[in-house]
Amino acid sequence: MKSEFEFHKSSYSANGQNCVEVAENVPGVAAVRDTKSRDRGHLPFAAGEWSAFLEAVKHGEL
Repeated sequence: MKSEFEFHKSSYSANGQNCVEVAENVPGVAAVRDTKSRDRGHLPFAAGEWSAFLEAVKHGEL
């Protein structure tokens, strides 16, 4: 079964090592997975939780 998520790596991933991929194409959900272990699945987050996480990182809170 093909995943409904369309994952992509960050543009900040220069060399492709130690990366995560994120999918934000499903309404209300953000999914995150390890690039090196794609077959192990993903972690789903509510879109609001993912946005709050990104904002905290941008503001140096994490």
